[in-house]
Amino acid sequence: MITDRDTGRSRGFGFVEMGDDDGRRAIDELNGRDIEGRPLTVNEARPRESRGGGRGYGGGRGR
Repeated sequence: MITDRDTGRSRGFGFVEMGDDDGRRAIDELNGRDIEGRPLTVNEARPRESRGGGRGYGGGRGR
């Protein structure tokens, strides 16, 4: 699970690595399934998008 760096609380998502066949099967079988009253979203990770900037001072926090 991914945690918030400031609070330490779960951000509500995580990553799992698996082979192509197993990954496709997991997506097909688990996406949309109800877990404790909430729908589970399972999909293939996408490359991280550039946020721009690159100024090196933490994205403007504290300014």
